[in-house]
Amino acid sequence: MTPRAVYIHIPFCTNKCFYCDFTAYVVEGQPVDKYLDALFREMALTVAEVPPREIEAIFIGGGTPTVLTPQQMELLCEKIRLYFPKWSEEIEFTIEANPGTTSPELLRVMHEGGINRISFGAQTFRPQLLKRIGRIHEVEDIKRSVFQAREAGFHNISLDLMFGLPEQTVQDMKETLQHAGSLKPDHFSCYSLKIEEGTLFHQLYERKQLPLPTEDDELTMYQLIRSELQSHGYEQYEVSNFAKPGYESKHNSTYWLNEEYYGLGAGAHGYMNGIRHANVKGIKEYIRRVNGGHRPVVESYQVSDQEDRENFMMLGLRLMQGVNKDRFFSLYQQTVDEVFGGQVQQLKKLGLIIEENDNIRLTEKGLLFGNEVFASFLDG
Repeated sequence: MTPRAVYIHIPFCTNKCFYCDFTAYVVEGQPVDKYLDALFREMALTVAEVPPREIEAIFIGGGTPTVLTPQQMELLCEKIRLYFPKWSEEIEFTIEANPGTTSPELLRVMHEGGINRISFGAQTFRPQLLKRIGRIHEVEDIKRSVFQAREAGFHNISLDLMFGLPEQTVQDMKETLQHAGSLKPDHFSCYSLKIEEGTLFHQLYERKQLPLPTEDDELTMYQLIRSELQSHGYEQYEVSNFAKPGYESKHNSTYWLNEEYYGLGAGAHGYMNGIRHANVKGIKEYIRRVNGGHRPVVESYQVSDQEDRENFMMLGLRLMQGVNKDRFFSLYQQTVDEVFGGQVQQLKKLGLIIEENDNIRLTEKGLLFGNEVFASFLDG
């Protein structure tokens, strides 16, 4: 089935955050225009191979895509429309942004280009914590950016928040939630800090120079996030995501429902025609490969039937609604019990999942031990 979602990677940032292991490069001195030209060529090569149907979700991620100039952003939006011309009437077109990088002119260009959702990487509203994790924006930048986005006509704004940060306290988290809630965004993504290899934080962690909160404090922060956001009308619809009714992320739901999507740009991953692929990460090598007339894929493989079933369960259980047993059967012509009966029964005995009507979902306990639940399906 042809994908109905598109991911586009802009791998440039104003600076590299201390925890970041994404494909991202400081924009100064980078061949941005040449990269964009190559990106448009990759779009042409890809849709020639897999012609698009009606698109329901587009996501421009990074990096920080809003480091592009208004002229570059306008061209990017034009090319997306050129190569993916059929849009759903209710399309969700998201761009990631760093607070302080969205001028009124850039916001206008983005809005006119069809972008209708902005995800701001706020992370925390504690000034000292922003510096501690390598963010260069200030708290006031978050507030101003959200206000200007509303003024520019954006009615779907998401904030990213992080917890479990070095030296972060439960009180810090409480104050961040108060500040964030006062801005009345439509959606929140709340992630715990992960120490990834190749980052400054990993080096500090290895040297025992990274004072992280205790596991109990991190758990308390997560429970605080859940209770505070739900008390203010945000429904938790996924392990890390909360939304006002009707504002759940369509693009991210593509991943959780194990559906296919186009993946374009340096370091991007895609899933088309049953094949998962990863693009080359280096900017120069990406440009060289595409300009040579080739898609910049460095890794690809056909997803096996068993892996597809495992992904369906692991990703779908991240959703609060869980996985639908009828949908599983319609996709695989087998029941969940036939494929994963042992795992399901064991997880039910442990009180980690529950079966309701035609769905299997995490319990409250399972939500706190999600990784153990997801991993159990790898043995299927």
